[in-house]
Amino acid sequence: MLTWLDQRTGVVTATKGFLTEDVPGGASYWYAFGSATVFAMILQIATGIFLCFYYSPSTATAYESTKYLIEKVPAGHFVLSLHYWGASAMIAFMAMHLLQVLLWGAYKKPRELQWIVGVLLFIITLVLGLTGYLLPWDLNALLASRVAINVAGNAPVLGAAMLNFLQDGSGIGTLTINRFFGIHVWLMPALLIGLVGMHLAIFRWNGPAGPPIDEAPKLKPGRFWPDQLFMDTVLSFAMFVIVVALAAFSPAPLDAKADPNDAQFVPYPAWYFLALYAALDVVGNFPAQFVQLATLFATIVGPTLLIVLLLVLPFVDKNPSRRLSRRPWVLGGTALVMLGVIGLSLIGQRNVVEQQLAHNIIGPNAPAAAAVTSTGTLSTGPVGTAGTTGGSTTQGGATPAKAGDGATVYASNCQSCHQPTGTGVAGNFPPLAGSEWVTGDKKKLIGVILNGLNGKVEVKGQSYNNVMPPWKGTLTNKQIADVATYIRNAWGNKADAVTEAEVAGYKP
Repeated sequence: MLTWLDQRTGVVTATKGFLTEDVPGGASYWYAFGSATVFAMILQIATGIFLCFYYSPSTATAYESTKYLIEKVPAGHFVLSLHYWGASAMIAFMAMHLLQVLLWGAYKKPRELQWIVGVLLFIITLVLGLTGYLLPWDLNALLASRVAINVAGNAPVLGAAMLNFLQDGSGIGTLTINRFFGIHVWLMPALLIGLVGMHLAIFRWNGPAGPPIDEAPKLKPGRFWPDQLFMDTVLSFAMFVIVVALAAFSPAPLDAKADPNDAQFVPYPAWYFLALYAALDVVGNFPAQFVQLATLFATIVGPTLLIVLLLVLPFVDKNPSRRLSRRPWVLGGTALVMLGVIGLSLIGQRNVVEQQLAHNIIGPNAPAAAAVTSTGTLSTGPVGTAGTTGGSTTQGGATPAKAGDGATVYASNCQSCHQPTGTGVAGNFPPLAGSEWVTGDKKKLIGVILNGLNGKVEVKGQSYNNVMPPWKGTLTNKQIADVATYIRNAWGNKADAVTEAEVAGYKP
């Protein structure tokens, strides 16, 4: 049967050649990170298919179907937890594999394309982690995902289009869940599988790079089968045991159902996004006039430059040597980036813990000196507020986010466009902090909130062009008065209050 199959497909001969080839420098656990990553991907696909059988993507059913899976489906919570922890395992092992290739100089000629495909795979894996975050539709999913959507909306040129595509409206809802579901379940996995196939095909053509030496590695005793495959299996199995243990003893959490009006919940971002959240907190301490620019650099420009640098590294690094001692610039730069990411992650973790402790101590009815607004972004009492957070501490004379009912109205309806700190989105949504439209004529402001605005406007010397929906009929006169009063006295603005009677008596 095998001979018959080999004559028609060549699969037996190809498999025999693949398994019996020698490994340059001998078999090593250093070479097992890639295989463990592929195993983690297979685990994610298998558990993800199972979850799709029960999941229903809409605001009315996403949370309920997730809860049903946890409470009613046999082994449902265990499989969900495998998927939950498997995502962390896949990202961790892919990061270690990428870092090992970088340190060993295995991106150099003739493996440039293999490296580029690997970087793209890492980006896609992060996108998978990000898009899967929203799907349970609990409080943490909503609030943490809103941060990512706002970050995407801050991007120059394509920011508004990305924001409109991801939200498909002024807020996160059923269409947002469907967008994320489609990206997470179909688009990204299709790209992932295609790029993994390409990565392995290029790897088979070039062969293993071997240890970081300049001369050709000596062929020590050790073949792919059984030596290297045994090591690959040991590492993959060890990872699987850890994931199973975490799934059994620390199952995937499910908080209360998503509520855009909940301004008290403290979200906890995934560990692989803690550095980004911490960067937002850091730039929140900048002077008000620099917050928007710093936020753009921390969330868009900086990460984009890092990705571009990784993609062009094989063509920029002209040093032919792969020895660690002969590549000080690349290794030094890598060390600095890793220290920065680890340091920011530790800061982000500390901020989350501080907010949770402060929230528990202060209580839901106390002034929110360290609460988190319904943006799901991090805002800390002693550390400061992030550029896209909901101003839960005073900054530059800003009104605390819980001062008055207007803060709740703003968090629920306005901040997805104008941002929690009133900085807006360059070119699309004008800033409210320091805006003459906000602190000027009350009647003009009331009219804009009631009737909306369409077309170009000039604010603080900058041009903005987008659509603001009319809130007449959606918000009550009291809510409009509350939110108008709030924005006229937040983020350093100083102006008199707007009354319900003034809103009710408005005439164009």
